Amino acid sequence: MARPDARGANEAGLGWGLRIWVAGAVVLLLAPTLVVIPMSFTSGSTFAFPPKGWSLRWYQEFFTSSEWMSSLVTSLQVGLLVAVLATALGVAAAFGLDRTRFRGRGIIRSLMMAPMIMPGIVVAIAVYAVFLRWQLNGTLAGFVVAHTMLAVPFVITTVTTSLSGYDRTVETAAASLGAGPLTVFRRITLPLLLPGVLSGFVFAFVTSLDEVVVALFLQTPQIRTLPVQMYQSITLQIDPTTAAASSLIVVATTLVLMLPQLVRRRSES
Repeated sequence: MARPDARGANEAGLGWGLRIWVAGAVVLLLAPTLVVIPMSFTSGSTFAFPPKGWSLRWYQEFFTSSEWMSSLVTSLQVGLLVAVLATALGVAAAFGLDRTRFRGRGIIRSLMMAPMIMPGIVVAIAVYAVFLRWQLNGTLAGFVVAHTMLAVPFVITTVTTSLSGYDRTVETAAASLGAGPLTVFRRITLPLLLPGVLSGFVFAFVTSLDEVVVALFLQTPQIRTLPVQMYQSITLQIDPTTAAASSLIVVATTLVLMLPQLVRRRSES
């Protein structure tokens, strides 16, 4: 039997080892961002790290280019529409899977999670083949439908997690006091699950904003998302405008992902 001091030493060693491992993972994940953001402020005409001079030239190029701004507007339009649609469908699906018991429920749940685990290129080819027959390629509706399919699993996951710790006795108490089903959902259920629903909304928006593989198959010269425009810029002309666009996406995504945490802390307080 290990003595208490020896067990404490082992736990301390495990704690420091885990901290070092986590710190290494954080550095590995953040290193590309720490390189891209400084390059977006370079005064040169090519990628260079560290920059030899500093300038806002490439941000000005981004915001004054009709191609870049058109792709940005398209990404924001598609992202917001996808977030709203995917949240509505994901919340309904999560409630249906949580509140009902029927044979094959696990199979249906697995099928709903399929877009999250399948390779992106496989999904892109399947979507392209189907949308080509439905004449949805190169349309805003096509982008929204395809990205919604990819985003719904994230909403289901976050809402299902919130439902796993949800106490349904509060709904029973509200119903016993005369509240109808719609009132219970609007004033009891939804406020309690709001952090999970908002997290699903944010994940759906970010999924659409960052998606590039399916968008490459659906894009046309008239309509393309910002990640596709970045890909085209890298393959055709290499200039730091792409770094500026990447930096904006990183900052925007980080701020959006912080919203659920702020709402959760506010609700807890």
